[in-house]
Order: sequence, then C-alpha cells, then structure tokens
Amino acid sequence: MTPRINRRALLATAGSMAVAVIAGTAQTQSRYMYGALVLEGGKSIPEGQIEIYLEDPSGRDGGSLDDLKTHIKSDGKLQKIAFSLALPASAATPPNLQIVARLERDDGWLLARGSAQVETGLPVSITIHRVMY
Repeated sequence: MTPRINRRALLATAGSMAVAVIAGTAQTQSRYMYGALVLEGGKSIPEGQIEIYLEDPSGRDGGSLDDLKTHIKSDGKLQKIAFSLALPASAATPPNLQIVARLERDDGWLLARGSAQVETGLPVSITIHRVMY
C-alpha cells in the first residue's frame, strides 16, 4: 500500500522553498548598485574615461572607498550610460554614503563631476556637471 501524499504539505513545502530562493536572489542582488549617468541638460556625454566610486564624507581622508570603483569609457555619442558597482561587504552601509562620478579626458583633465546619495536597493541616477576652470 502506497502512502497518500498530503497536497497541503507538498504545496507549503514548495512555497517555502520558492521564498528561500527569492530571498537568496535578493541578498545576492543587494551587493550591487545599478544606475545611470547623464550630463546636465541631456546632452551627449563627452569622450573620456568615467570613474565611479563610493565615498563616505564623514570618514577620514575624504572617505574614499578605493577598492569599490568602476571605470567606463565614453565615446562621446551616448546621452545616458548605465553602470553597476559593488557595495561594501559589511552588512551596514554608512547612512550618508555617496556615489561619485568623474569624467576625465585621456590626458587627465577633469571635464565633469557629479554625485548622488546612495539608497540601498534602489537604482541611482547621477547627473554630472561640467567643470569650469
């Protein structure tokens, strides 16, 4: 005689496994920050090297988190550039953490800079502003 399968128990087990998989995926995704970079006025982003990094203004030495940065090459044709950046491994991120974007020419001259407040779990939009010399 084969044992009867309790459908409620089977569905409850399957549901809890699905929740565990979704929660695990959310934890993995929360380690990265996604966003877009635009130039003020909606113009094309000039050609150059873009450096995007996290900065804690309340920290010592300017608060730059040097190991958490990314570099993107701009060809001068796009109006919006998408990016992703790894978040700190620590469970608690500082409350006033900022994400900073710097656009430099190949010779090192700063062309534009912008920053935005980091909100965990939300996409970030950074508007960079031209630098006046």
